[in-house]
Amino acid sequence: MSDWKARTKLVHGGTRRSQYNEVSEAIFLTQGFVYDTAEQAEERFIKSGEDEFIYARYGNPTVAMFEERIAGLEGAEDAFATASGMAAVNGALMSMLKAGDHVVAARALFGSCLYILEDILRRYGVEVTLVDGTDLDQWRAAVREDTVAVFFESMSNPTLEVIDLVAVAEIAHAVGATVVVDNVFSTPVFSDAIAQGADVVIYSATKHIDGQGRALGGVILGTRDFIRGTVEPYMKHTGGSMSPFNAWIMLKGLETIDLRVRAQAASAEAIAKAFDGHEKLARMIYPGLKSHAQNTLVQSQLGGKGGTVVSLDLKGGQAAAFRFLNALEVAVISNNLGDAKSIATHPATTTHQRLPEDQKVSLGITPGLIRFSVGLEDAEDLIADISRALESA
Repeated sequence: MSDWKARTKLVHGGTRRSQYNEVSEAIFLTQGFVYDTAEQAEERFIKSGEDEFIYARYGNPTVAMFEERIAGLEGAEDAFATASGMAAVNGALMSMLKAGDHVVAARALFGSCLYILEDILRRYGVEVTLVDGTDLDQWRAAVREDTVAVFFESMSNPTLEVIDLVAVAEIAHAVGATVVVDNVFSTPVFSDAIAQGADVVIYSATKHIDGQGRALGGVILGTRDFIRGTVEPYMKHTGGSMSPFNAWIMLKGLETIDLRVRAQAASAEAIAKAFDGHEKLARMIYPGLKSHAQNTLVQSQLGGKGGTVVSLDLKGGQAAAFRFLNALEVAVISNNLGDAKSIATHPATTTHQRLPEDQKVSLGITPGLIRFSVGLEDAEDLIADISRALESA
C-alpha cells in the first residue's frame, strides 16, 4: 500500500473482507464481540492483537478500516476515529496535557476550539498563550522551554489565514513541544502536514471526508505510540469513539474525496477571481489569489491550491450580508462546510457568535463577512447566484 498513489489508497486502503468476500466494506454494527473461551477473553483484555476487538468503544473492524485508510493517505503511522471533529480536538489535547503544562495556540480558531483552550484547559490548570498565528516572531516569543504543545488551524476559519507549518514546527520542536494541527480547511487532499512537521493532525471528518452532509465524525492522526499509548486510553474511557455506521460513511466518502475536493477548489478559485475587486466587497479572501497575504506560502505548503472556501466581506455590514444570504438561490444558508452543496455562513452571528466583539475585530470577523463553502454545483451557476445576491445586497 505504501507504493500506491493517493487515489488508489483512498479506494482500497485498510480493506477487510468477511468470509463472504463483499465488494463494499462491511458494516460491523455490533457493540461487543464473542470469545471462544474464558481464557481468550482474559488474554484479549490484557492485550488485544491485530484484528482482535473487545468493545465498540475501544475499536471495531469498520472503524479500523477507516482509521487505516485515512492514516495511509495522510502518511501517519496510526489514527483514532472519533465521534465528531470537536471530540478529536478535545481528545488530542486533553489526553496529552496535565495541570501546569504550557500550550501556545494561534488565536484565529473556531469558537469551540477556543472554548477548549480558554475555558476547559485553563480550568484544569493548563496555561495557554494565544498568538497571531501568521507572525513567527510571536511564536518565538511565546514558546518556552516548558511548552508542551502548540496548536493551530493550518488555514484559519473563517478568514483563511495560512500558517507557516514548517516554520512553527521548527520553533516548537526546538523545545521538544508537540505540534498539533487542525487541518480541515487545508484538506487531506492538498496538505502534507505530517511531512512538513506536524506531529498530530486532526480532521473533522464531518467536512470534506464525508463531504455530503450525512454524519458527524473526526479523526486524530500521529505516531503509533501517541495514538495507542496516549489517545486511545483517554478516548476509550471517556467515550468519544466513532460509530461503525459513521465509519462506513466516511470510508465511502474517502473513495471520492480527491475528485470532489479538486473540483470544489477549482470552482472556488473561479469564484474568487470573478469577484475579486467587486464594488460591493470590502475584501475577497481566498488563499489561491495572488493578492492573499500568504499566497507565496500557499504555493509551497499546499501546492498552490487555495482550498474549497472563499470569504466575502460585504461593504454594507450585517444588513448587507443578510440581504446577500437571503437572495441566494443555489447556495444554502447553513453552518457546515466541505459539502457537495455550496453553503453560505455568517460567522459573526453563528459559528463565532460567542467571541467578544473586540476579538471578532482583531480576527477580521466583520459584520459583513460571509464564509462561502463551495460545493459541486457548476461554477457558472454559483457565479451567477453570487452575482444576483450581491445586487440584492
